Amino acid sequence: MRALVVGMSGQVGGALQEALAARGHEVTGTYGGHAVEGAWPLDIRDPAAVEHAVAFVKPDWIFCPAALSFVDYCEDHADEAFAINRAAPLHLARMGQRLGAAFVFYSTDYVFDGQGGPFTEEDPARPLGVYGQSKLEAERALLDAVPRTLVLRTSVVYGPERQEKNFAYQLIRACRAGQTFRPAIDQRASPTYNRDLAAASVEMAERGLTGLYHVAGSQTLDRYAFALLVADVFGLDRSNLVPVKTAELKQKAGRPLDGGLSVGKAQAVLATPLRGAEAGLRAMREVLETEGKA
Repeated sequence: MRALVVGMSGQVGGALQEALAARGHEVTGTYGGHAVEGAWPLDIRDPAAVEHAVAFVKPDWIFCPAALSFVDYCEDHADEAFAINRAAPLHLARMGQRLGAAFVFYSTDYVFDGQGGPFTEEDPARPLGVYGQSKLEAERALLDAVPRTLVLRTSVVYGPERQEKNFAYQLIRACRAGQTFRPAIDQRASPTYNRDLAAASVEMAERGLTGLYHVAGSQTLDRYAFALLVADVFGLDRSNLVPVKTAELKQKAGRPLDGGLSVGKAQAVLATPLRGAEAGLRAMREVLETEGKA
C-alpha cells in the first residue's frame, strides 16, 4: 500500500519511514524546515500545496506526525499553533478522505492537566497550555469529521533520529561535555521509544483500527529517573544530573506533573511491544552503536 508521511524529517516521521519500508509499503514523505533526501518540501498550512501532494501520491494511508511542538513557543504564538496543529491536519485528513485514505494523527499527553495520572483514553482532558489545547481540538475535529481516523497520544518520544534533538540526545551531549543537566524530579511521563511507536502505528493502520489510543512506553517515571537511566545505559557520569522542581525551570507553559499514559487499551490489540524506558534506551544504544554514533 501507499503511505504519505507528513513530517518525515522528525523523529516519529523518520521511524515511520523505516517501519513502513520494512513492511513492504511504498512510502512518500514530506518535510517542513529540515530537508530530508528523497522527501518533498511541504508547508502544511498551504491548502493548495496539501491538495496537490495528496492528489499526486494517492495514498492509502496518511500519517501526520508533523506539528508545532515547542510548548513554550506555542504560548506566545497561539494562532500559529492552532494553524499547524489543528487546522492543517484537519484539511489534510479531509483531502485524503476524498481519495479513500485513512488518517493517522499523533497527539500528546499534554492534553491532560497532570493530576492523577497515568491517564486512560476515557479520562477527561484538561490541557494546561496552548500546545495541549491545539492538539485536543485537533483530535476532536478529526474524530468527528473523518471516520477513518486513528488518533495516537504519546509521551516524551526518544530514540535514534536524524536531527538528534530529543531528550536523550540533549542529555548525552551535555554529560559528555561535562555540563550540568537539570531534569525535573516532579514531572512524570511515559517515555516512548520512537521505533516502538512507529511499528505500533503501522500495525494498527494495517488492521484498519480507528479511534483514540494511547501508544507510549509501558513505564511511567519522572524526568530525573529517566535521565538516570539514560546516563546508566550510555555510561555517562550521573554527577552531571541535578534534579530540580519544574517551577525552578521557569517555563512559560504549564506542564502536566503527575502525568503519563496508560497503554492497556493499545497493548490489548497490539503484537508490537511497547517497551519500558530501560529496554527502549538499550535498543537505542544498539542502533547508535551499529551506526557508529554511540
